[in-house]
Amino acid sequence: MLEHGGRLRAACRQYAAFGERALSDWIDLSTGINPCSYPVPAIDPACWRRLPEDDDGLEAAAAAYYGSERLLAVPGSQAAIQWLPALFGPLAVACMTPIYEEHPQAWQRAGHKLRRLENASLARALAVATPVIVLCNPNNPTGTTMPAGALLDAAGQLQRRGGWLVVDEAFGDAAPENCVSALAGGRQAPNLIVLRSLGKFFGLAGARVGFVFGADDKLARLREAIGPWPLSGPARAVARQALSDTAWHQRSRRQLLAASARLAALLAPLASPASSAPVSSLTGASLFVTVATAHSQAIFEHLAHNAILTRHFPEHALLRFGLPGSDSEWQRLTDAIATWAH
Repeated sequence: MLEHGGRLRAACRQYAAFGERALSDWIDLSTGINPCSYPVPAIDPACWRRLPEDDDGLEAAAAAYYGSERLLAVPGSQAAIQWLPALFGPLAVACMTPIYEEHPQAWQRAGHKLRRLENASLARALAVATPVIVLCNPNNPTGTTMPAGALLDAAGQLQRRGGWLVVDEAFGDAAPENCVSALAGGRQAPNLIVLRSLGKFFGLAGARVGFVFGADDKLARLREAIGPWPLSGPARAVARQALSDTAWHQRSRRQLLAASARLAALLAPLASPASSAPVSSLTGASLFVTVATAHSQAIFEHLAHNAILTRHFPEHALLRFGLPGSDSEWQRLTDAIATWAH
């Protein structure tokens, strides 16, 4: 199994020799999850006693939020990533990398021929002429974003040759104008499949709630593969309320935009020519900023010694920073960056 962010207990044990710090002293910036998560309301105790029911209003709330009824609720978009490749016969799949590594692993494990297109443009991916293209938008881990129009054009080109476009929009909620989930499986993009998640923008990663958008036949097969009760009753109740709270959505988008700009400014000293670790680029989405540098390992270690966990991608020399969640966390990160830069 692949390693992911959020392994705070393991980091605490690994770096214990550099100072006695309790788990609660660590700052976890490794996941890109909204630190100001949706405030979970009180849950009806009946949710714990009853089996989940599909007509409880969750799908209606999701359809209103995402703009499409062509959806399937799944236990986190990770589950869809693992099941989706089984809906296709053996074929060639192009993954635009760097990418969330579960995508290429899932397609390869399912027996498909995998092609990794490192730092490729969408035009180059289309030119490779594989039947399936898989990408993240915004990209995870780089944060680069493609406009919705470009994705729809790509889906159209793939459709004309019988292909499919799979788009992971796990980080898309903060900039919905670039999302294409509302069109997936419809007349305009019948060969488009989109994955969404409540884990990042809503900060509800522990609830394990996601959605797949696409053609009815693909969703039906996926639903059969998943089996009954894919989501727990409490998770459905919380997700329904979170998706319906439009005031919270708007407020959170404004807050995340400001916080990500603040984080980019904070990390800017790493890009200074006077820095001991010049950075080749700073990119990001609303929930994280990614630093590309040959010194990513050293910066990661320096921050870990200060009980700050980031997400390191050594194969790409990338270091991804999530958003601090409090004034004290912002200050500690500021101090740690200043110590490194000077």
